[in-house]
Amino acid sequence: MAKESTFKNMVLTLLIITLLSAAALGGAYVLTKETIDLGKIKKVNDAIAQVVPEFDNNPSGEVIKKGIDGDTVKLYPAKKDGKLVGMAAETFTKSGFSGLITLMVGFLPDGTINDITVISHNETPGLGDKIEKGKSNFSIQFEGKNPLTTKISVSKDGGEIDAITASTISSRAYCDAVNRAFKAFLEETTGDSSWEGASGATSATNKNKQINDGTSDATLTGEQKTNTDGNTGSTTPTTDTVKVNKEDKK
Repeated sequence: MAKESTFKNMVLTLLIITLLSAAALGGAYVLTKETIDLGKIKKVNDAIAQVVPEFDNNPSGEVIKKGIDGDTVKLYPAKKDGKLVGMAAETFTKSGFSGLITLMVGFLPDGTINDITVISHNETPGLGDKIEKGKSNFSIQFEGKNPLTTKISVSKDGGEIDAITASTISSRAYCDAVNRAFKAFLEETTGDSSWEGASGATSATNKNKQINDGTSDATLTGEQKTNTDGNTGSTTPTTDTVKVNKEDKK
C-alpha cells in the first residue's frame, strides 16, 4: 500500500508541475506577444517612412493585400493632406542565393521608384548582403527609374542594373522582388494585371542546376557549399569563398 501511495504521489506531483509549466509558458507568450507584434509593426512603419515622401496618414492602417505568384505583396498608401504622395510595397523573392529576401519598395504616384530598403535576407556576408543600403551603392541605381520605361534586370540579362560583383544571383533576386512590387502597384493603381517584368531570376531548383552545370556566374568551392532544404527549396550557404568566372572579374 505504501509503494502504491508513493507512486500516486509522484504521478500527481509530475502532473501539477506539468500544468504549472504550461501555464507559465502560456502566460509568458501572452505577455510578450503584444511587444513582439508592436516591434514588427514599428519595423514595417520605419521601412515605409524610408521609401516614400513625407506623409500624414497611417499607411499600415490602410494596407492593401495583393496575391502575386502564390504569395502576398502588401501595399501601403502614403498620403499628405488626403492626397496620395506615394505607395510602399512590401515585396519578396524566393530566388535569393540563400532563399527568401523581403524588401520595401517605395513608388511615386506615376510608378517611379523613390527608394528601396531591405527588410530581411540571409544572403552571404561580404557578397550577397551588399543588397543592403550602406554596404554598397547597388540599391541607389534603382532610384528614379520607372519599370514601365526601364528594364529592371541586371545588365547580363539585357537590363539597366549593374549586378553586385560575384553576386549576380542575389542581384537578380533583388530585381525580381522589385518587379513583383511594381506589378502589385500597377494592378492596384491602374487595374492592369498583365504586366510582367523580366528580372532574369531563377527558382532555387534551376539555380542549383546552374551551379552544378557550371552555367551560373558563381561556382561554389568547398568553402561555400550549400545544403538544400527539400521542403522549401531554399539553400543555406555554409561559409567562405566563391570562385568567380572571368566574366564577373571584368
